[in-house]
Amino acid sequence: MRRQTALAALQFRAITIVYIDYPHSTLNDRLAVVGYTEKNCLRASMSLLRKLFPLALALLLLGGAIKGGSALHSNSPEVQGDLKPTEQQLEAAEEIADKLKNHYRQLDFDDQLSEQVLQRYLEDLDPNRLYFLASDIEDFERYSHILDDQLRKGQLEGGYTIFNRFQKRLEDRLTWSLETIANDLESLTFDAEESVRVDRENAPWAKDEAALDEIWKRQLKNAVLSMRLNDSSAEDIETRLTRRYESQLKRIKQNTPEDVFQVYINALTQTFDPHTTYFTPHNSKNFDISMSRSLEGIGAVLQYEDGYTKVVRLVPGGPAAKGGQLKPADRIVGVSQEEGDPVPVIGLRLDEVVDQIRGPKGTKVNLEIIPAGSASEHDTRTISIVRNKVVLEEQAAKKDIIQITRNGQDLKLGIIEIPAFYLDFDAYHRGDPKYTSTTSDVAKLLVELRKENIDGLVIDLRNNGGGSLLEVNKLVSLFINRGPTVQVRESSGRVSIEGDKFPGVLFAGPMAVIVNRYSASASEIFAGAMQDYGRAIIVGDQTYGKGTVQTLLDLNHGKLKMTNAKFYRVSGSSNQNLGIVPDVELPSLVDMDDVGESSLPNALPWDEIKSAKYQRVTDLVPFLPQLRAQHEKRTDNDPEFVYVHSLRKLLDVNRNRTELSLNEEVRTRMQAEFDKERLAIENSRRQARGEEPLESIQALRTLEEQRALDPESHDEAMNEDPYIRETGEILVDYMGLLKENQVARKE
Repeated sequence: MRRQTALAALQFRAITIVYIDYPHSTLNDRLAVVGYTEKNCLRASMSLLRKLFPLALALLLLGGAIKGGSALHSNSPEVQGDLKPTEQQLEAAEEIADKLKNHYRQLDFDDQLSEQVLQRYLEDLDPNRLYFLASDIEDFERYSHILDDQLRKGQLEGGYTIFNRFQKRLEDRLTWSLETIANDLESLTFDAEESVRVDRENAPWAKDEAALDEIWKRQLKNAVLSMRLNDSSAEDIETRLTRRYESQLKRIKQNTPEDVFQVYINALTQTFDPHTTYFTPHNSKNFDISMSRSLEGIGAVLQYEDGYTKVVRLVPGGPAAKGGQLKPADRIVGVSQEEGDPVPVIGLRLDEVVDQIRGPKGTKVNLEIIPAGSASEHDTRTISIVRNKVVLEEQAAKKDIIQITRNGQDLKLGIIEIPAFYLDFDAYHRGDPKYTSTTSDVAKLLVELRKENIDGLVIDLRNNGGGSLLEVNKLVSLFINRGPTVQVRESSGRVSIEGDKFPGVLFAGPMAVIVNRYSASASEIFAGAMQDYGRAIIVGDQTYGKGTVQTLLDLNHGKLKMTNAKFYRVSGSSNQNLGIVPDVELPSLVDMDDVGESSLPNALPWDEIKSAKYQRVTDLVPFLPQLRAQHEKRTDNDPEFVYVHSLRKLLDVNRNRTELSLNEEVRTRMQAEFDKERLAIENSRRQARGEEPLESIQALRTLEEQRALDPESHDEAMNEDPYIRETGEILVDYMGLLKENQVARKE
């Protein structure tokens, strides 16, 4: 589903050149952390930034502060509609336009930019083309070449006039829906050969109200049919849909000029790139609150997208991650406390939804969700999560040992899982020699593993969304003997190099690094360095591709987070957009079209700069064809990987549907076929494991719910993780090829 509305006062998280934040999705930086935040990260980051880049910092902090008096806005065109900008917002718009001149992309405020801002704004407001008429779009064309001029002058007439029209159209549609539910719901039939278009991103705009009524009638029929197929009664369907639309209508009528300003200005900022974002004074306060680790909740990072609250990622060690029911890309449509009825949250501001999800430790919250990949937004299920604190210890690096048997010989491989690149900034700046950090923890684990005489090492960076740049540089230094670790190119073109300045290696043995699509930022810096130096085989999925750096700028009204630099590997290749391409790819259920930098509009492109001077440890390229061939031969009939391939194929069919039948018999058959294949895929894996097959899809759902309610009893040991096991097999293959190569050289 695409965006339904863009009406949110949103919470953002800052990124500086010292702190690499987690990546985001469409309208991406609109994030809130539920029960998890980075303590004093901004203050510590700015402190370190002052030490590293005093001149650049001075320019950033002074930029826009010393300027002539604010322009007079008395000549602004008259806004059409009820919601109008305040004088503070007019001044902020002019200030933001001025600061965007220093954006990494360095776009000109011209007619081309104006067209892009208008297009972005319309897509943000009505991406599925469910509200505006073709006549509205034709009318808005008068703004295509003047929005840039208005914004530079601090004029907001175009943005507010368009929004007021949108608000009227949206209120009309919700009112129409409520009237139809109240009066005509029973008259809907589901025996005709008709369908509903579920992906309307490129659909034509409705030519008139009658055409829009027909579109909405089919949308409503789809909602009712989906609920009927989920065994909801007619009374329950009417109640739930009425609550949903009443909640949205109530929220829409509460919109303020601040809501309009945020949506419109972000259409401007995200025309530059998806990580350049404005947030209001209210959300600035939320950001300050989020710097504390004392929050209690479910441990999930959320964002507002398409009128929904969407799960971006789960915090390692948090209740949601342990439960296993909530997944990235799931959308939350209802929230209830303990045993209460779900309250619809579609269209609510993100901070309002977060307030409902957060709560005291030990209490239960129920979430009505649309699972990722669902063909219909009305295919929902309800899950329960017991709130708890997410503590630093839960995210600390952990070790294990697995054994791989090859040619009658047992080989011991150390496994180090790193959930995040963490650093206790307070203790670090106090000079406490015992401050907690990723590198110090990993160093201790390496010493312990060396005492156990491991033959090789696997670093697990799956789901590691980033963290401290200082820590990733130090971690690389444990595995190389002095050299550069990452390059940073500023918007001015100046390139600086971070590196390991100290000789010595803590672990020099053969290594593999496993990553996935949720490995980002600092994780990509580490994996990229290991790949460039030939220090480790990179295994897994293509990573997220977050290779940009942001800085937080104060405004007269709110804050601006702006991209001002890019990361590059020591080889000169950018981390941006492309991410890290693994040497050996493992199958994944994640759809790269939905997750990752390359899926975001206006993402900065991949490019290259001059390579830094570094000494490669090993040339891995000659080994890769054989490693891939051995991997494919080994996993072709592996039940775990056959399961992933089969399930991914089934889910892709569901994801890629552009239309759904509104014929109940057809939809029932389609659902039955999906359930039958889903159960067959599950039972094929269970039989290969020696487990009893499940009798029905209901039994599978019950089992998944039981696992989620009692995750501790279902935790699999690390050596039972098929991805870890296969990464170990690949590493042993590599070790064998290295040995053969050494023998050949001696001969």
